[in-house]
Amino acid sequence: MKKIILSLAAVLMIGLSAFADKGTEVNQQAVRAFTKDFASAKNAVWEQKKDYVKVTFTFNDQILFAYYNNSGELQAVVRNILSDQLPISLLTELKKEYSGFWISELFEMASEDQTTYYVTLENADKTLVLKSSGVSGWSLYSKTKKEVQ
Repeated sequence: MKKIILSLAAVLMIGLSAFADKGTEVNQQAVRAFTKDFASAKNAVWEQKKDYVKVTFTFNDQILFAYYNNSGELQAVVRNILSDQLPISLLTELKKEYSGFWISELFEMASEDQTTYYVTLENADKTLVLKSSGVSGWSLYSKTKKEVQ
């Protein structure tokens, strides 16, 4: 009986992996570069898009997102953060200039030698997305008025 169950499990695993592979094949240059860049990464999940490859993975107990171009070059690494992980100058400006808003999303994007922060702020009437200009301030990235329901 155990052999039958093990055989059935093996067949199911093979069938599921074959089904999962029917999508677009992931760029192998990006896979090789990722393996080199993040040797101790775990739980990598790949998404091949038209112009880039996105990999979601765990590294040092954090969930990260890496973006590679189709030549296998790392373009950016993104992670969600908490507001207390912002540089003090950016956090202070948020609290001073946007006290009537709450943070609904905040992430850090590292690319080349630059780190940029994006924050989504909301109140009852609108949603703002701000982008950091270095560590000295924020600029408006987008603004959306909420619909009344």
